Amino acid sequence: MERFLNLIKNKFLLAVIAFVIWMCFFDRYDFAAQYNYYQEKSKLEKEKEFYVSEIAYIEKSIKDVQFNPSEIQRIAREKYKMKKDNEDVYVITEVASKN
Repeated sequence: MERFLNLIKNKFLLAVIAFVIWMCFFDRYDFAAQYNYYQEKSKLEKEKEFYVSEIAYIEKSIKDVQFNPSEIQRIAREKYKMKKDNEDVYVITEVASKN
């Protein structure tokens, strides 16, 4: 029991324990903040992967449009609803039910 009392009376030990508690729970960069930063980092890395793949897809599409006339025709027909002179174009849209 006397040894325990001596440890409690030790100023350096108390200072170290107070410092560790402060750094773990009350500091700006405590455990909760570090966990939130890690989650944010993971989310941003996934977002970066998505945008990198999206950029690759768009670059491929641009190359296709530049060098492939049938691709230009396909885009004009799908997006801009263009047609040839002897064609009829029917645009079908779905109507939501009123239930």
